[in-house]
Amino acid sequence: MPASPSTARAINDRLALSLLQQEGPLTAGQLKQLTGLSRPTVADLVERLTAAGLIAVVGEAGEQRRGPNAKVYGIVADRAHLAALDVRTEGVAVTVADLVGRVLAEASVPIDGDTGTGPAVEQAVALVERVVKEAGADRLHTVGIGAPGLIDPASGELRDSGGLPAWHRRLVAALQERLPEARVSVENETNLAALAEQRDGAARDRDTFVLLWLGHGTGAAVVLDGALRRGASGGTGEIGFLPVPGTAALPSATDCAGGFHSLAAAAAVVDLAARYGMSPAGGEGPSAVGVVRAAVDVVEAAVGRVREPSNGVVSASSAGRFLDALADRLAVGIAAVVAILDPGCVVLGGEVGRAGGEELAARAQDRIARMTPLPTEVRSTTLGGGAVLRGALLTARERAQEELFTPRERPLPRV
Repeated sequence: MPASPSTARAINDRLALSLLQQEGPLTAGQLKQLTGLSRPTVADLVERLTAAGLIAVVGEAGEQRRGPNAKVYGIVADRAHLAALDVRTEGVAVTVADLVGRVLAEASVPIDGDTGTGPAVEQAVALVERVVKEAGADRLHTVGIGAPGLIDPASGELRDSGGLPAWHRRLVAALQERLPEARVSVENETNLAALAEQRDGAARDRDTFVLLWLGHGTGAAVVLDGALRRGASGGTGEIGFLPVPGTAALPSATDCAGGFHSLAAAAAVVDLAARYGMSPAGGEGPSAVGVVRAAVDVVEAAVGRVREPSNGVVSASSAGRFLDALADRLAVGIAAVVAILDPGCVVLGGEVGRAGGEELAARAQDRIARMTPLPTEVRSTTLGGGAVLRGALLTARERAQEELFTPRERPLPRV
């Protein structure tokens, strides 16, 4: 059946707005060329979108002809403001952006593990309010949050998970209370990182891939045929609980110690490096931030020594053996993922994945090639730890645009 006039208008409007989002400001003539619509149809949609406050004239384009210059239209970026949060065990980072995703302000704050739930929530909420003010935003339209743990697929809420701070679960409700007009949603941090890698990072050319997160903990995100897979209980990718050889015990329902986490999490990487005579600069520190920084330091140092051998305390051969041992450990988890999903591509993400770069990815791929008949490319992240915040901002922008760019039907007149 042919589309009704109102449906056709909605489709044309969304097409034009999508092009303005992707391409930036365009003239009516450029919209006509890119959409394939007639000149009158483009003129009508430009008038509708301007009247709705979604687009505005942002300049003029000189053309090689007589007459006035063509008007250039762009999305009204300050029509809505968005916030993205990366919630970690050790703190929170916040970014505030406009409707087209341009970052206006950002900041982070560490939250000590000894901080009580109430004070921790207040620190995080206060940070959001401060960054919103610095961005010059009156209010937030949409807030996207990335956090570790399981997201209930039915309620969309962060489930109570052992080992994670209680303030994580309280934060979502607190933000909704303090920002009553905002749409607040939470997603698993690794899932958001995968969306960012697919849109802007190492998996731009892949509809099917797995992101292996290597940071304070371990995680995985699964994208199959372009769709993020969450699982029946929201637990797809909880690879830290994967039973693997080389650990002292098996993981339990409440503790991933003994699983893949014990082989590849930041603390395990630091311990492994010490066996090869490598220690992080300044020590690993007692906090989660310190452990991640220490893991990044030893991996970066090893990669640097392998590429540019020196006569330092740690020899290039020691650094190479450490990277080989780390690749052996990663291959255990990657091989399990490949055997079940056959994704064709695995991206090593997170801070440690970025520190290892192509050097670590190549070593892991070499091992996988010997362990499975399924062709698998192992790549290094291009976004690193910033992928979570980027993914949270992308999802917040898409949700805001979905609502704002969808025309509301006018109510029928009373008779």
